[in-house]
Amino acid sequence: MKRIAIITGASSGIGEEFTRQVCEKYSYDEIWIIARRTEKLEALAASLNAEKNFNCVRPVSMDVAGKEGVARLKAFIEAEGEIEIGLLINNAGFGTYGPFEETSINRQMDMIELNCTTVTGICGIALPYLKAGSVIINTASLAAFLPLGNFAVYGATKAYVLSFSVALAAELHDKGIKVCALCPGSVSTEFANVASNGARKEVKGGFPPQKVVAQCLRRAFKGKTVALYRPKWRINAFLSRFIGRYLGARFTYKYSPRPHNPDLQ
Repeated sequence: MKRIAIITGASSGIGEEFTRQVCEKYSYDEIWIIARRTEKLEALAASLNAEKNFNCVRPVSMDVAGKEGVARLKAFIEAEGEIEIGLLINNAGFGTYGPFEETSINRQMDMIELNCTTVTGICGIALPYLKAGSVIINTASLAAFLPLGNFAVYGATKAYVLSFSVALAAELHDKGIKVCALCPGSVSTEFANVASNGARKEVKGGFPPQKVVAQCLRRAFKGKTVALYRPKWRINAFLSRFIGRYLGARFTYKYSPRPHNPDLQ
């Protein structure tokens, strides 16, 4: 029986770094890296396979968004026959900057589909293939801890991911399956360019992803339910308990504008 790792959103940023570190530090028969951007995905797989002189990194070009995407991945898994999923990393997702009324409602609904529906669905279809010792990592965000103005829907989706992950960890504990929510603050990825609709090319004050990912993997395999690497992020998450939700949202709306190119389509 093949023992595999699955990483979604693997073509860049945190997902790419997860791929590199899982390939380097952990042993699986295959590592499935999933994303829509075929060229980047195949280049990453080819590079890692050549570097390690094996072919365990398997690129899977696939859109996993929403119910249709989850069904697509379910069919792919079922076609593989007897497998065990030792590690599942739900990293696919995106955000949008700006006031809710200035952002595309279709884009916001697509974000809910990918950030919430896909994460939930993939965890569900993976469960029959998880065994004692298996690990699930769901990428949430520091934005999960407090409603944020100019970031309303994204923060809400990540609050869902955090809540779902912790509850799932409690439910699966007796089966020996670990679940961890990664909750990073600003990390150097393509996130800002996508979220701002091109208005901000790089994440402001972005932290390199290498240590963030390494700490998350360590904590996940130890059975910790949340991973927050930087002391600043841990302090912010702690202090959010003492700030009223409305006050936090109002303050960030007024004093933390996020650059964006409005798109109301």
